[in-house]
Amino acid sequence: MPLIRSILHLLWMAITVIPWAIFVIIASLFVSSTTMYWMCAGWLRVAVSGGTVILGIKNRVTGMDNLPTGETSAAVLLLKHQSTWETFCMPTLMPHPLAYVFKKELLYVPFFGWAMARMDMIHIDRSQRAQAFAKVVAQGKRLMSQGTWVIMFPEGTRIPRGQKGVYKSGGTRLAIETGAPVIPIAVASAKCWPRKAFIKTPGIVDFSIGKPISSVGRQPDELMREVEAWIEAEMHRLDPEAYAAPAVAATATRA
Repeated sequence: MPLIRSILHLLWMAITVIPWAIFVIIASLFVSSTTMYWMCAGWLRVAVSGGTVILGIKNRVTGMDNLPTGETSAAVLLLKHQSTWETFCMPTLMPHPLAYVFKKELLYVPFFGWAMARMDMIHIDRSQRAQAFAKVVAQGKRLMSQGTWVIMFPEGTRIPRGQKGVYKSGGTRLAIETGAPVIPIAVASAKCWPRKAFIKTPGIVDFSIGKPISSVGRQPDELMREVEAWIEAEMHRLDPEAYAAPAVAATATRA
C-alpha cells in the first residue's frame, strides 16, 4: 500500500504541476512578484494536500506565536532539513512570502524550475562563494525590507533521520548583516518521507518554531551554535525513537 500511495502522489504532482507552471509563467508577465509567489504557493498547497489525502502525512505545528508580527517585519528562518516535505510545506504554513536560497541548477528542472525562475528568490552559483554570499546579502536586504522572509537550511542538504549535519554559518551571517532576527525551526519529516526515498509512509510531521534570536552584536559562528543547539535538542524531543536507536545498538553490542 505505501508503494501504491507513493506512485499515486508522484502522479498527482506531475499532473498538476505542468498546467500550473505554464499558467504562472504566462501570468508572471502581468502580475507582481508577490502575486506570483502566492500563485506558486497555491500549487504547493495542492501538493501538500495530496500528500495528506494520498500518503496520509499530516502536519502538527507548534510555536506559530513565536513568529514576528507586522507586514514588513524581517526574519531569517533556519530549518532542519530531512526531506522535500518541509520545502513544500513552509510556504503553505508561513504568513509571509518566503525567499529560498538555492543553487541555480534547480532552475533547469522542467516546469517546476521554470516557474521558480519567474519568482523573486535567491538562486546562487555555489562555485563562486564570495560573489554568491554578496548576492544573498544584497537580495536578502531588499526582500526583507518588503516583508519577505529568507529561508535557509544551515546543514546545506537533507540529513538522514536521527543524524546531524554540519551547520554552516551563512544564515547567521545574513541575519547579522541585515539586522534580522533568526527563527530556528525543527522539522521531523524523515519518519514519513525519508531522505531520497521513493516510498513514503503515513504519520505526523512535527514543525516546532523557536523563539526569535536577536542577531545584533553577535558573531556568526557563535550565533549558529545557539541555533544548532536549539534545533538538535528539539529534534530529540520531537523524534526520540530516531535518537534512541544508536544507544540501543551500543547496549546490544556491549552485551
